[in-house]
Amino acid sequence: MVSDGRAVLKKSHSGCRYFKSREFPLASRSSVLTKSCPSRNKLLSLLLFFILLSLGLGSFSSCRSKSNGTEIIVAGSTSIQPFADRWAELFMEKRPGLVINVQGGGSSAGIQSVKMGAAQIGMSSRELKEEEKDLNEIEIAKDGLAIIVHPTNFISNLTIEQVKSIFAGEITNWKTLNGKDKEITVVVREEGSGTRGAFQEMVMGKTRITKRAIVEDSNGTVREIVSRDPESIGFISLGLVNEKVKAVALNGVNPTEETILKKEYRLVRPFLFLTKQAPTGLAKEFIDFVLSDEIQSKLSEEGLIPVRKASGGAKIP
Repeated sequence: MVSDGRAVLKKSHSGCRYFKSREFPLASRSSVLTKSCPSRNKLLSLLLFFILLSLGLGSFSSCRSKSNGTEIIVAGSTSIQPFADRWAELFMEKRPGLVINVQGGGSSAGIQSVKMGAAQIGMSSRELKEEEKDLNEIEIAKDGLAIIVHPTNFISNLTIEQVKSIFAGEITNWKTLNGKDKEITVVVREEGSGTRGAFQEMVMGKTRITKRAIVEDSNGTVREIVSRDPESIGFISLGLVNEKVKAVALNGVNPTEETILKKEYRLVRPFLFLTKQAPTGLAKEFIDFVLSDEIQSKLSEEGLIPVRKASGGAKIP
């Protein structure tokens, strides 16, 4: 049991953990006691998606019925969500009366929200699958996928094969990697998450992630758990790495903007905005704003890689 005086994190015999979700600001701003069970996470995620989708459809219908069109809904990837929240706030400051409603749910949920008309803009942190490519995609940034451990962990470099073996459950003790004689706690995102999809494709291939892994539904909760468990390992967006966790080097290469642009760091994925057709109206204005110098020039400060050069508008290869 771990406690800092604000919330309690514990694991029961069933493998379920309880936490106050206010401790995980990227996952929720409420203080409702939440139960996270690996065996039920997928079902809960699907249930949450359909609830959000039904709410989104109502909001979207209401939005379309307004003659002044002052609201747009952006939904999907929880990796992109905290950045989109900030971009939306900046854009709304320039456009009093405009409401940009940014929702999470994961990349797959965002894709379906756009397909079904529940959102004008979807967010995906993975490449689109063949059956999803009827949507219009706009790359707004590049992101490194960071493998994170607790700051006190002696391990600072791993090979891709070692990472794969850890998440497959083949390496279960840090001693095998010249670390402490402690069992490794694996923390992952849920199926359907763009972060997990990218990790599966780039690291695991056809090898399945161990069933013993703790499954969480946002990058914020993965980061929080790793920050509290000295024996844990997880993966999150590079832009969300902070002083509470440590990003390890892969094959001797640290995840930085320089190594990503030089294509030396291998775990790189796109951040995408998605629309049903070519964007128009407020959706287009917001997307253009995110692609503007004002936002692109500051992405590096947030741990992301810009896709457009300053002032010229040319796309970075």
